[in-house]
Amino acid sequence: MGRRWPFRLALAFFGLTTITNEEIQQARVSLFSMLHQIIFHGKGGYDYDTVYNMPIWLRKFTYIEIKKFYDAESEAASKATKGKNQSNLINPNGTINTPAFKAASQPYKGQSSYK
Repeated sequence: MGRRWPFRLALAFFGLTTITNEEIQQARVSLFSMLHQIIFHGKGGYDYDTVYNMPIWLRKFTYIEIKKFYDAESEAASKATKGKNQSNLINPNGTINTPAFKAASQPYKGQSSYK
């Protein structure tokens, strides 16, 4: 027979006892990341205590809805800026794209009010 416990429910506790410290740490990071995202992207609509004390299902729902909104907004912004005849004046490394800059500034040549 196995080990006898003095209390009948000693091993029936179903908390975080069998989870490793790494998994506990990951769960905390996930929770606080979700709290931060809701508070930060809620634009002042939520404070920490309200979000922390929300029922889990409502917190997850709020997080998913905020994420959907910002994903749709990002997609709409990328569609609006995507064009056939657009050129970027700044290269990805941060330097100026000289030929594109010259071409873009050509219509304004000689129109300066500076004397």
